[in-house]
Amino acid sequence: MDKKLHYLFDPLCGWCYGAAPALRGLSRESGITVELLPTGLFSGAGARLVTDDFATYAWSNDQRIERLTGQRFTTRYREKVLGQRERLFDSGPATLALTAVSMTAPEREFDALEAIQHARYVDAKDITSSATLVTLLETLGLAAAASKLARVDAGLFDANAARIHEAQSLMREFGARGVPTLIAESGARRWQVDAGAVYADPAALVGQWERA
Repeated sequence: MDKKLHYLFDPLCGWCYGAAPALRGLSRESGITVELLPTGLFSGAGARLVTDDFATYAWSNDQRIERLTGQRFTTRYREKVLGQRERLFDSGPATLALTAVSMTAPEREFDALEAIQHARYVDAKDITSSATLVTLLETLGLAAAASKLARVDAGLFDANAARIHEAQSLMREFGARGVPTLIAESGARRWQVDAGAVYADPAALVGQWERA
C-alpha cells in the first residue's frame, strides 16, 4: 500500500534544515511520498526582529544541530545573517517561493527547499528577500516559479494560504506544537511519527512505518 508522509516545516527552522538529509532519503524509498507542508510558523504574526539575545540563542541551537546531523552552519552565516539587525526573521517570502514551485514543478519542491536552506545557512544569503529567492529559483531552472514569485497574484496567495491552513489543521489534530512535525498516512489511517528519529537514527523512520 502506498504511504504518504506529511512533512510540516518552516524554511527558517534550523531543526528542519537538520532533518533534510533523512527526509530526502525517506523520499527515495519505494512506496513513500513525502509531501511538504509549510506551517507559516515564522511568517505573518510569527515574524520577529533579530535581537542580540535571539541571535545568540539561534547560534547555540545551530551548533547543536550541526553536531547531531553534520549539516553546516557557517561563520559567514553567523556574521552576515544572524548579525543583521535591519531585516525581520520572516519566512513569508521563502514560503511563497516554495508554493510557487509546488504549483509549477511540484517534483522539484524538495530541491528548492534544500537550496533555500543552503543559501541561508552556508552561503549567508538573505532568503527573507523576494529578489534573492527569484534569482535562486532561476538558478535552479525553475523559471515558471521565479516568474510567479516576481509577480505575486491572488492565485499564489490563495494556494499559499491553503497549504498553511492544511499544515496548521494537522498540527491541531495531533496536538503538535513545533516543527518539524511528521504525520504519516496509509490508507484511511494517519498517525504522528517520532521526528526525533531524523536526528538520532534516520533509518528508524522506515522502521516506524512497519511497526505502525
